[in-house]
Amino acid sequence: MEESLNTPICRHAFKAQTLVDSYPPKLKNKNKKIAYQIACPPSCTHSGEIVFARWRAMPLPEIFINSDDRTKLEERTGYFGYEPSNQNSTQVEWYLNFAHSDLFCAYGGPLFAQDEMQVVEHPALGSLREELLDAKIEPLTVESSQPTPVTIYGVERRCAISTDINADLGRPFGLYGNNFARATPEAIQLATTALDPPTISNIVAIEAPPGGYGSYTDREIEYILVTAFTGFSAAQIESSSHSTSAAAIVQTGFWGCGAYGGNRILMALLQLLAARMAGIDRLVFHTGEAKGSKNLATAREILDRDLAPIGSAIELSALMRAIQAMEFQWGVSDGN
Repeated sequence: MEESLNTPICRHAFKAQTLVDSYPPKLKNKNKKIAYQIACPPSCTHSGEIVFARWRAMPLPEIFINSDDRTKLEERTGYFGYEPSNQNSTQVEWYLNFAHSDLFCAYGGPLFAQDEMQVVEHPALGSLREELLDAKIEPLTVESSQPTPVTIYGVERRCAISTDINADLGRPFGLYGNNFARATPEAIQLATTALDPPTISNIVAIEAPPGGYGSYTDREIEYILVTAFTGFSAAQIESSSHSTSAAAIVQTGFWGCGAYGGNRILMALLQLLAARMAGIDRLVFHTGEAKGSKNLATAREILDRDLAPIGSAIELSALMRAIQAMEFQWGVSDGN
């Protein structure tokens, strides 16, 4: 039984060059075509192997032992930078993809939220989706109302897109969200920097529940926790498959708190809880701005002071009832 829980629904490996040659991304948006031409100029080489795996929902432990010794929390202001790891390190870093249930389904269109931005910077992800669809492999992060997180190991990041506000460079409102499609071709060219050589990223794709109302229900809280726990556990398992001494690091942020309108404090709290239960070595939380730092600090204080002080052991069912009793409220979509 334990072996089946640690075995993905499917795992497929693809040679990056063959993948991109056989399944070039289908880009409909003109600005994404510009970024792709910069990231992947003619005759460029795509190196390595990309490993796709999809995971069934994993059962939560009955008891939560709260120890911050195993999962270190590191806060970083700003957003994902995909800084390359020390090549001599046994650390395996994973970056969250704030996924749709149909993975990368909007990558070629005008949208430019976290998911689409990740695909533009890692263009082989578009090719991966096309290969999966052609091979009748389900690229789903949710199926039959159950989370099925996806891990993607070893994809090249071939460009970096500057999304900050900079009127002098043609982006007076930045490029995030709907602003990307409105930008001029010149602004996209100035904002896109080719990475030569490319860096390598590993990705965990999980979908948050979209758009609730009022107080979070017990089912919603459990669903979020199972999703994050499964995704983080899958990252831990995949890290160990590459090195028995590998330390798994997950880089995340306010997952599900943009277009889906999630509560920032609750989503941070449940991710921290999931990381500790999954045995993640380090959770790197990107807070974006000062308000985000306050939200993360509040979430950590609630978990470690009010719910389960460090060193305590508590039944997870009781912990989840206590979280629901705090009546966290759904927010509203940011329109992106």
